[in-house]
Amino acid sequence: MSDPLAFGSLVPRSVLPYLGSIMASKSDSKNYKVIAENRRARYDYAIESDVEVGIVLMGSEVKSLRVGQSNIAESYASVEGGELWLTNSYIAPYDPAKTWGHEERRRRKLLAKSKEVARMWSATQREGMTLVPLVMYFNDRGIVKLKLGIAKGKKNYDKRASDAQRDWARQKQRLLKHND
Repeated sequence: MSDPLAFGSLVPRSVLPYLGSIMASKSDSKNYKVIAENRRARYDYAIESDVEVGIVLMGSEVKSLRVGQSNIAESYASVEGGELWLTNSYIAPYDPAKTWGHEERRRRKLLAKSKEVARMWSATQREGMTLVPLVMYFNDRGIVKLKLGIAKGKKNYDKRASDAQRDWARQKQRLLKHND
């Protein structure tokens, strides 16, 4: 038998479609979940590239993130002493862990390969770029990850051009919708 679904007389034909769909289906990740997103970052910065990094957290911080209480809108990342740090990110205190809780706005170490850290240091020090947190999420394995954008700040005229482009795209969609 070359075809795995060609069971012949072993399985009735009425069952074959069900077996085929079970075998061919790919499991969707139940663990992937966006925790916090910095929506303003794409407005204020021109994102050149992005990097996925890990983050060192305490147990009460992870529990608080599972509930979804965090904010990365005002935070930034920096390379100091060959290490990557996230500063001013907010993770709400977890009430059941009052005794062994965590500081809400403490600096958190970010985990990345040394080549990536060197590249980020070069971008920030030599090229005048900024490391902006874009989104914090649980990946498919249930581990907290942070997507950092290597970005350059936009000037006011760049922001106005972005607004005009977005408004024109909306208007174009409305026109196309009404013409149909």
